[in-house]
Amino acid sequence: MTAETVGIVALIVMLALMLLRIPIAISMVLPAMAGILYLKNWNVLATSVETIIWSKSMNYTLSTIPMFVLMGEMLTFSGISSELYSSFRTWFGKLKGGLGMATIGASAVFAAASGSSIANTGTIGVMASKEMLKAGYSKALTGGSIVAGGSLGILIPPSTFLILYGMMTEQSIGKLLTAGIIPGILLAILFVITISIVAKIKPEMAPGGESASWKERFVSLKSTFWILLLFIVVIGGMFIGVFGPTEAAGIGALCATIMAWLKKKLTWQVFKEAVLRTCITSGFIYAIIISAFLFNYLLTISKVPLLISTSLAEANLPKAITFILIVIMYVLLGAVMDSMAAVVVTVPIIMPILLNYDFNLIWFGIVMCLLVEVALISPPHGMNIMILNGVVPELQLEKIFAGALLFMIPIFLLVFLLYLFPEIVLFLPDRMAG
Repeated sequence: MTAETVGIVALIVMLALMLLRIPIAISMVLPAMAGILYLKNWNVLATSVETIIWSKSMNYTLSTIPMFVLMGEMLTFSGISSELYSSFRTWFGKLKGGLGMATIGASAVFAAASGSSIANTGTIGVMASKEMLKAGYSKALTGGSIVAGGSLGILIPPSTFLILYGMMTEQSIGKLLTAGIIPGILLAILFVITISIVAKIKPEMAPGGESASWKERFVSLKSTFWILLLFIVVIGGMFIGVFGPTEAAGIGALCATIMAWLKKKLTWQVFKEAVLRTCITSGFIYAIIISAFLFNYLLTISKVPLLISTSLAEANLPKAITFILIVIMYVLLGAVMDSMAAVVVTVPIIMPILLNYDFNLIWFGIVMCLLVEVALISPPHGMNIMILNGVVPELQLEKIFAGALLFMIPIFLLVFLLYLFPEIVLFLPDRMAG
């Protein structure tokens, strides 16, 4: 077989293993090692494995991930997530669709601490579903609101997804994190508008609730103070150049631990549990990262990325058509495989294409993040949907799918807006100190 054929066969084998629910890291490592051994020899395989594992695992930037994960875990254990939802329910609960809006609002603010869509969906989902179903909301709108709000976890900083993308594309992680702020706020607003439209067209799906006094509303805001303060310290510090992303992650984890202590929620048992969950999550991400770099090495020596980019260059397609094809590719991949796996496998392939068409890689990181959000809430493999169905089975899987499809519309709308106006993404990164 030619080198290009070996690379393509390895891609097909990897996808097949993922469809069989083999762990992502193993699905990438096995065809990668077999392909390298076929194209080179045992010595090259051993050297490449040793070099990649050593160089990538010792990368200083990787320490950003466990620190941000620990920050989210500490805030989860401190009970801030439940207080957040109560605060937004107090402000919006009276409106038709208000509890759905409260779910989006609480998810958006909690995203500024968790950095994870799964954590967002699981944490907010239990509370929001109970309140929304009790108030008479339809299961479809309830499930759709929760999984859509949960997807904000990988867009609004801190985001482990953007950190991973930054490592793979060698882009500034600080710029990527700040680039997600404005699109994240815009998407949350679009989600709220979507709920409002549904409530007007079909009011029986989203009834109004009880009113609250202005005093109760302002008192409830104290729950948001903690996360907003943490967000200002961590992201604001990076923006003005006081510290870099890795230092920001460490400071965020320390501040979150202090907040849990001030709220009298920090016990030795809680601390051990938070550290354990951080290690498990970080280990899972590290395994994917190292496996991805090994698979990317195979793709490099097989020249598959060069083959694809050359073919597209020779086709001389317009820039807009190329962008649409990339969007379609990620939507289709996201429907059948893990979204993070889709990213780590495809980035080396599309990088030459992006550079050839002069796409800004910071901008594309946010676009890719939005496309991954579509994957998180799309059938049949949407991770957020599976998580919500696991913690709230009474919502029913088909109802959650129906509601999730509705919230794909604002995501695609935002992708369209970002293509027309890339300044939405680049405004803050271009103004970062340093």
